[in-house]
Amino acid sequence: MVELKTDASIDAMYETGQVVAQALTAVRKAADVGVSLLELDEMAKEVLNAAGATSPFLGYRPTFAPTPFPAVICASVNDAIVHGIPNGYRLRDGDLVSIDCGAHLGGWAGDSAISFVVGAARPADTRLIETAERALAAGIEAAVVGNRMGDIAHAIGTVCRGAGYGIMEDYGGHGIGRRMHEDPPVPNEGRPGRGMPLRHGMVLAIEPMLIAGGGDAYRTDPDGWTLRTTDGSRAAHTEHTVAITQAGPRVLTARD
Repeated sequence: MVELKTDASIDAMYETGQVVAQALTAVRKAADVGVSLLELDEMAKEVLNAAGATSPFLGYRPTFAPTPFPAVICASVNDAIVHGIPNGYRLRDGDLVSIDCGAHLGGWAGDSAISFVVGAARPADTRLIETAERALAAGIEAAVVGNRMGDIAHAIGTVCRGAGYGIMEDYGGHGIGRRMHEDPPVPNEGRPGRGMPLRHGMVLAIEPMLIAGGGDAYRTDPDGWTLRTTDGSRAAHTEHTVAITQAGPRVLTARD
């Protein structure tokens, strides 16, 4: 069931979203050669704690997971697409890093992700990340009252496929509200004019996941969480929490 949020609830979700934005900004600023993924997780945890927020990631255990997630961020490096567990790995020059972070505050959830390169970026990685950001922007632009879910999916998929990238199969965005994952699912590829009508008060986490090699398949690490490209190519992940309103899409996790 899809819950339509009131304008007051959307305002409250914006406050949560800004905590997520602050955490991602802090992590991006701290990420440098020699910094460990665990240190980045601690940085995000400090931001959440300072805001009085909790993490919807920490302790989260969906049906596929063998163990609860042990951190407040997902840190996925190079060929890891999503759900990477922060560990003692220290960042190296040229690493492509995707950070996903969420927060709970005042009873509402927020969720967002960024991809970036540490140190000197290869042109191929820059293009991959820029395309992921364009795909996210296209999906947000299509998130308007009167469109359908397929319009968001088509907008994202058109950008990704047009650049020659794969789209991670079986995964996409989701509704968000009191819980991090709610109905409806938000595909990253689809047909325009199809699917659920978009209505004022829907709040969606829109999140393209691109694979540089062009394929859509992935594999799961022994940890049961980290999902990697099957061909070893690099991946990028971007995400925003977006409210659909009569005035147009409102990005609740927008970063300065």
